[in-house]
Amino acid sequence: MTGEATAGGGPAGRGWREATEAALYGPGGFYRRPEGPAGHFRTSVHASALFAGAVARLLCGVDEALGRPSTLDFVDMGAGRGELVSGVLAALPAPVAARTRAYAVEIAGRPSGLDERIVWRSEPPPAVTGLLFANEWLDNVPVDVAEVDAAGVPRLVLVADDGSERLGRPVPDLEARWLARWWPLPAEEGLRAEIGLPRDRAWAAVVDRVERGLAVAVDYAHTAGARPPYGTLTGFREGRETAPVPDGSCDITAHVALDACAEACTAARTAPTPPGAAPAPTDTVCTPSEQARSLPTARLLTQRAALRALDLTGARPPLGLASTDPAAYVRALASAGEAAELTAPGGLGDFGWLLVPVGIADPLA
Repeated sequence: MTGEATAGGGPAGRGWREATEAALYGPGGFYRRPEGPAGHFRTSVHASALFAGAVARLLCGVDEALGRPSTLDFVDMGAGRGELVSGVLAALPAPVAARTRAYAVEIAGRPSGLDERIVWRSEPPPAVTGLLFANEWLDNVPVDVAEVDAAGVPRLVLVADDGSERLGRPVPDLEARWLARWWPLPAEEGLRAEIGLPRDRAWAAVVDRVERGLAVAVDYAHTAGARPPYGTLTGFREGRETAPVPDGSCDITAHVALDACAEACTAARTAPTPPGAAPAPTDTVCTPSEQARSLPTARLLTQRAALRALDLTGARPPLGLASTDPAAYVRALASAGEAAELTAPGGLGDFGWLLVPVGIADPLA
C-alpha cells in the first residue's frame, strides 16, 4: 500500500464503494456498455441452458407451494441482457408460462429483440408473489475495503481512477461493528476485508418485496471461519481476471459474505427492545415491514447441492444408448458435460445459494 496515488490517477480520495459505483453504474460505466456482462465473463447462465431449466423447475416448485396463483412472478435481479429470464420462460411448461409475469431488473437499457412478455425495470417490482432470483448480483453491489495499518488499526482503503491506493481514516463505527461481527481483522499490517454491510442492506431490501414465495441469491461466496486474509476484490475484462481499476474499463467484483446476508434483518435482529432498555447495536438497517414480520430461517447450500435437488446431476448416459441411438447419446453426453461444469467442485458447483422462503415451505428442503 502506497502513501500517495501514482501519477496519472490523481490523489486517491474515494473509498472503493464510491469509486466502484461510478465505474460500474455511472454514465459510461461498465454495466452500461452495449456488449453487456457476457462480453467479459461467463456465469452459470452463459455456461449452459441447463441452468435456466433448473431455475424454471424451481419456479414450478414455488408455484406448487403457492397453490398455483393466477399470476406467478419471476424476478431476475441483475438480468444482464435478459439471458436467464428468457431461458426460464422458454423452459417453463406452457400452463405455467401462461400465468408467469417475468421481470428483468437491470440498470442498462432494454436490449432489442427481447421477448415482449418480459417487463424491463431498473428496480424490482414493489410486491412479488413467486420467485426472486439474484444470480451474481450481490457481488456487484459496491463495498468499501478495509486494511490494517502498521499500528494494527483497520482503515478505509482509498483508490484513484488508475487503481492506485492509499489508506484513509479508520473504519467508521457501524462498518467497524460489521467487521467485528462478520470479518474480524487481527492487528497484522496488510490484512484486508471487504465490508459487506451494503450487500446485507441490498439483500434485505429485495427480500422485503417478496410477499409470498422464495428469494434466492447465487454467488461466489465465503463464510465465517474461512474468510480470505487479503480480501477478494478483483476485476474482469474480456474473459480474463485483471487488477481492479475503477475507470469503467473492467468489472469490479468481490466474493459475498452470504452468511451475513442470510442473517440480515431476520427476526433475531428485529426483536422488540424491552421497556427502558437501550436499543442493541445493529449492523443492518431494517425496513418497517421487516420490523413487523419475521422471515423463516434462511438456508445456505452449494450450487452443486441445489442443482442436484433440481434433478441436474451431470450423470453420463448409459453406454448402450450409443449403439441404439447414437445421436441421442451424443446429445446426452454433451448435456452431461454441461451439467458437470455447473456442479463441478472447485468451480461453479462451489457457488453459494442463499434461500429465503417467505410464507411457503422451502421448495428444496
